[in-house]
Amino acid sequence: MRKIIHIDMDAFYASIEQRDNKEYRGKPLAVGYSGPRGVVAAASYEARRYGVRSAMASKTALRKCPQLIFVPARFDVYKSVSRQIMGIFHEYTDLVEPLSLDEAFLDVTENHKNIPSATQIAQEIKQKILKATRLTASAGVSFNKFLAKIASDQNKPDGLFVVKPKNAEQFVETLAIEQFFGVGKVTAKRMHQLGIKNGWDLKQCSENELVGAFGKAGHIYYQNARAVDDRPVESQRIRKSISSETTFEHDIDNVEELAVILDEVARDAFHDIEKKKFKARTVTLKIKYANFKTITRSKTFPASVADYESFYQAGFELLQNVDLSPKVRLIGLGLKNNEDEMGWGEAIQLRINFEDQS
Repeated sequence: MRKIIHIDMDAFYASIEQRDNKEYRGKPLAVGYSGPRGVVAAASYEARRYGVRSAMASKTALRKCPQLIFVPARFDVYKSVSRQIMGIFHEYTDLVEPLSLDEAFLDVTENHKNIPSATQIAQEIKQKILKATRLTASAGVSFNKFLAKIASDQNKPDGLFVVKPKNAEQFVETLAIEQFFGVGKVTAKRMHQLGIKNGWDLKQCSENELVGAFGKAGHIYYQNARAVDDRPVESQRIRKSISSETTFEHDIDNVEELAVILDEVARDAFHDIEKKKFKARTVTLKIKYANFKTITRSKTFPASVADYESFYQAGFELLQNVDLSPKVRLIGLGLKNNEDEMGWGEAIQLRINFEDQS
């Protein structure tokens, strides 16, 4: 049986800002851009008490908390701290699967220090992170990734929660369906319509019923309801795509103006493509309209895209064939492996709205 730890830093970006500036401590703070098209990238726990959350429109956040302090994102600092944290993880195991800058799975079934208790390892890691960075982390410990991920959310901030095999199914049965990893608002709403409000309700459904209602994800929901998750911790994650996108201050329907912005976005993306030595054949353009409808258009080359000119030109050609009514509020360009879909949520987004201070 595996011993899995999920470590999740507490309000990572916001906590770094409060650590580095004593004037922000104890006050509601958001990392992001407060302008009309701004978005909250991260919120301190003081801000969360007012209902401020990441990915919330800045104007909504300010309505909820008029005294909210906005600070610009400092990704170089966040990445530097992340490297410190990942270094601590690797003191215990090589099986580290980062999910983002501030969270990761660790398989410590066999570990460098021969410590038999995963709980002890989690405690040590939390202490080392605090000493090295002056930041707190929350940890979930269990025998699979699904349970460890949920466990890390149970006692935030600075929490530690363990789900043991003998208690696993009972623990899952008590969870609200919204707590299941991978169940978003749309899926949760659909489940509620079917009378599924918690893990117990989910467990009463047959696998065929869940697949019929939710497609392939139904297999996963069926397994998770029984506390089953056989996925290994993957220390080497294959990059599927690299992209960049930006949200505008004002909606645009002029192709020449969009082409100029596309050039900036393309240069950001291609800089990372060259840095990572990423090879792929499919260029994908992303457009989000003023009504929030999103479309993507792609062009696949016979060989890997090797130069910026080919990358941008492909994007520009795709843009020329896109309907610009209603107006456009966001544009993005990326390169993906031909066999994969563009994972915009996982992409390297170097010019997103909360970074743009213009």
